[in-house]
Amino acid sequence: MIRIGIMGYGNLARGVEAAVTKSEDMELVAVFSRRDPASVKIKTEGVEVYPASEAVNFKDKIDVMVLCGGSATDLMGQTPEYVQYFNCVDSFDTHVKIMQHYEEVKEVANANGTLAAISCGWDPGLFSINRVYADAILPGGSVYTFWGKGVSQGHSDAVRRIEGVIDARQYTIPVEAAMERIRNGETPEFTTREKHTRYCYVVAEEGADKERITSEIVNMPNYFDEYDTTVEFISAEEMKANHSGLPHGGVVIHSGTTGQEDQFNNVIEYKLNLDSNPFFTGSVLTSVARAVYRMSQEGRTGCITMADIAPAYLINKTTEDLLHHYM
Repeated sequence: MIRIGIMGYGNLARGVEAAVTKSEDMELVAVFSRRDPASVKIKTEGVEVYPASEAVNFKDKIDVMVLCGGSATDLMGQTPEYVQYFNCVDSFDTHVKIMQHYEEVKEVANANGTLAAISCGWDPGLFSINRVYADAILPGGSVYTFWGKGVSQGHSDAVRRIEGVIDARQYTIPVEAAMERIRNGETPEFTTREKHTRYCYVVAEEGADKERITSEIVNMPNYFDEYDTTVEFISAEEMKANHSGLPHGGVVIHSGTTGQEDQFNNVIEYKLNLDSNPFFTGSVLTSVARAVYRMSQEGRTGCITMADIAPAYLINKTTEDLLHHYM
């Protein structure tokens, strides 16, 4: 059995816990939290919640620690810290900082003989792998990534910080006409506005200036100012009834040519449609934890991404199973 630890217990960690429960080759050993352990209620019977500070005491009791903190404030510090003691998996998703994170984690992991897989999830993660496969097969082609329809947690939080806003959900929506052009073999250069739109559902305080709130949203730099954004004000009851989930998804489309004279057009498409972003991402992290354990057993140390992991390491199947069922 692969012994799993979970650091943090939010929505992502609940997804990991559920996936571990369904994995016959894994067992959950412990959950660690910065909150008071008495206030954290997990689903798995017989497993305790401990203060994060006690994680180091489990160095020889956990094979892989799955880090479920946030990219903005947690993982760039947590992964280098805990990879001193454990093989680790994280979901760091700040694309522009992945190289820096990789180098820092690699140095610590190599020094301690451990292995970490970073930036695992669906983007970066599964989408990254599909970009690699597509570019390997159709080099020099054009790749496009569309996100949604789904809830952007970061953008939703940005709206909630506006004065007069009680609650908000922001949906990222791909522009269907843009996707169809690519599927038809075109290779256009899109502006940000041409690829996605944004839709905000907002619960405002009674008497709040809705025109001001709308203006602050649609003109917010780095979040909404480059997009066509619609703002709709709704009641708290409607928000709870219709927008309490965290769906997401997206599409990677790669268009390229084959033939000595590039006479044949080809399109590769990979799509995800997720009812729950964190629970799906938790399942990805759990499969990567299996791969990290297996690769560490073979002596691999340092830092890797999902692009470094062969598919056979991710799944609880023998070579014979793979040949019989998947080939």
